[in-house]
Amino acid sequence: MPYAEHKFQGNVGTTYKDSDPALFPAPIKAPDGAPNVLLILLDDVGFGQFSVTGGGVPAPHMEGLAKDGVLFTRFHTTALCSPSRAALLTGRNHQVAGTGVITELATGYDGYTGVIPKDTATVGEILRQNGYVTSWIGKNHNTPIYETSPMGPFDHWPNGLGFDFFYGFMAGDTNQLRPYLYQNQTALGTPTGADYYLSVDLADHAIGWLDTVEAVQPDKPWFMYFAPAATHAPHQAPKNLIDKFKGQFDMGWDAYRQQTFERQKEKGIVPQDAVLTERPASLPAWDTLNDSQKRLYTRMMEVFAAYGYQVDEEVGRVLDYVAKLPDADNTMIIYIVGDNGASAEGGFDGTLNENAFFNAYLMTYDQMLPRIDEIGTEMHFNHFPAGWAHAMDTPFQWTKQVASHLGGVRNPMIVKWPAKIHNKGQTRTQFTHVIDVAPTILAAAGVAEPRSVNGTPQTPIQGRSFLPVLDDGNAKEFRTSQYFELFANRGMYKDGWWAASLAFEPWQPERGEFDPMTAKWELYNLDEDFTQSKNVAAEHPDKLAELTALWWAQASINKALPLDWRGAERFSAEMTGKPNLAAGRTKYVYPVALAGLPEASAPDLKNKSFSVTAKANIGNKANGVIFTQGGNTGGWAFYLKEGKLLAVHNFLDLERYSIGSEAPIAAGERELKMDFAYEGGKDFGKGGTVTLTVDGREVGKGHIEKTTPFKYSLSENQDIGSDTGTPVTYDYATPFAFDGKLEAVTVEVK
Repeated sequence: MPYAEHKFQGNVGTTYKDSDPALFPAPIKAPDGAPNVLLILLDDVGFGQFSVTGGGVPAPHMEGLAKDGVLFTRFHTTALCSPSRAALLTGRNHQVAGTGVITELATGYDGYTGVIPKDTATVGEILRQNGYVTSWIGKNHNTPIYETSPMGPFDHWPNGLGFDFFYGFMAGDTNQLRPYLYQNQTALGTPTGADYYLSVDLADHAIGWLDTVEAVQPDKPWFMYFAPAATHAPHQAPKNLIDKFKGQFDMGWDAYRQQTFERQKEKGIVPQDAVLTERPASLPAWDTLNDSQKRLYTRMMEVFAAYGYQVDEEVGRVLDYVAKLPDADNTMIIYIVGDNGASAEGGFDGTLNENAFFNAYLMTYDQMLPRIDEIGTEMHFNHFPAGWAHAMDTPFQWTKQVASHLGGVRNPMIVKWPAKIHNKGQTRTQFTHVIDVAPTILAAAGVAEPRSVNGTPQTPIQGRSFLPVLDDGNAKEFRTSQYFELFANRGMYKDGWWAASLAFEPWQPERGEFDPMTAKWELYNLDEDFTQSKNVAAEHPDKLAELTALWWAQASINKALPLDWRGAERFSAEMTGKPNLAAGRTKYVYPVALAGLPEASAPDLKNKSFSVTAKANIGNKANGVIFTQGGNTGGWAFYLKEGKLLAVHNFLDLERYSIGSEAPIAAGERELKMDFAYEGGKDFGKGGTVTLTVDGREVGKGHIEKTTPFKYSLSENQDIGSDTGTPVTYDYATPFAFDGKLEAVTVEVK
């Protein structure tokens, strides 16, 4: 692909009168009978989270889909979002698709660049060139962070990856009430509606796009990749939905696991002889918590449940719309309930700010308890405790990030295709992996795997079609071997056996020294032990040796080496050498207001001295943002309020250090400057002194005790002249546009 262009083969005379009749190139048509395809992917979902697999979060639309289709109970992901998504779209293992980790943590090795290579074309690109119209609605976390600015390049944006239309956000997560959105390659900014929620908006746009397709090209098959942000942090939902779950999780995470496990047995999700795995020793038993902890943690779970219930409702609206289409019977719906297991990135106590974990800071319950009523609102990037994450992964061990164990990689998958699936409401237990989805879609469409795409020879698709399994629960196993790796957590599956080596517990933000050559391996017989509950390494040393040797071979073949177990420090572009549009300069001049510049394309202000200088014409009691970088998860703000000049550093939504002028700044042409003198030397996250000057005269000075060391946010931006997204400080309300005239803003790093 692309196929050879049509050239006119008739006779061409001197005029149209003595020439053969003209013939336009015929549009490429999809194979006869090719189905529409709706591919749905939720975010950070545990196997035991939603009611469809016995969990405590009601999901009636998911359950309805499972009754009309089939439910896969041995489907696997990669344990992290970007890798799972790259594998899903390309049909290749995540490191072969260049995405061994999220793009923010990328390194320069082939398996970890965060760049989907041209030799692993997406299923969207293949379908698009075979007569489909394609769309991507929701989360995109598969564009290198240094390519997400308005300057692109756009090769690795959704439009460049084979999707005719994109609407969503370009980050790993985002505030559900105040996201920064894009349509195709155009930044739309932040919605400001009082009742706005992202899940609702994404469903509206999915239905709107399908409306357009049905109106304009009803005979052309469509492929939609629908990827809501839920249930990734921040956990946010309308108050009326949160109140709906009040008191429903007072039993705590240990009792929740037992109740969920019993429901799973009743529903036939797990075998009757299955064993519930034990809670990790490092996680506290619910009964050992004090009343304040229980009150906080229960509230966090109620918010999380409301968030999950809302996304089921919104995805349900899309499903209901599709069910009413004229060609609904020939529409294949693949609903993957999570790109990895539930997330433990809230740490032991949970957090008001997931980004704190990414900066190696764990909040404590007593820091959060006074703000309990704000949890679930746009004010915080909150995340529940690791104990709840582990409970969401019932009946398995561990959570997101842990590719060595099923809690990190086993997610439910539901498939509905009325024209082909006649044995509805059944479960499927064949071992399946996320790389198997793309070849299944191609097989359903009758489209052959291309040898070359856009001039680049292709690495063969590694997944295998599971079409034979859809209508035949007794179809033989088609995937008998699969390797797993993430942050040096390693797993190897073969013929019912699973070898596992855990490198780090997922709630450890700082990871220190580690030797993969001496790390312990475990062994499980999954044919006899569905939940991975009994380590039989001592009884079968030869089998363990076979699988560990196979893992090393697969790791080498699939570009999983070199292993890298580092945590928060990999967010630093300077430490890892990631490209940055701002790298190599010490002075940045912005002659006009510029909002929405991603942090990865902006000057790196962390762990160093810097200044921001603005030439401005202001009136009396002027207001507005001069410069911000970050948002309510961390960062800097430099602004005027009622004429006073202020600078604020937000340390991880824990402390906001504010320095301001005592008197308002006089109207007129002014040079306004914020200078930060970092006092930490080569250490990370230390404090410093801010000095404010007007026309060279000092008007304010103050000390900042600590600064955010690695990352202000995954989704907030650098803004000049206004503040997009959430505010760095709640001293003002966004967008708080500058009401004077900014002639130039200069940032200097030292």
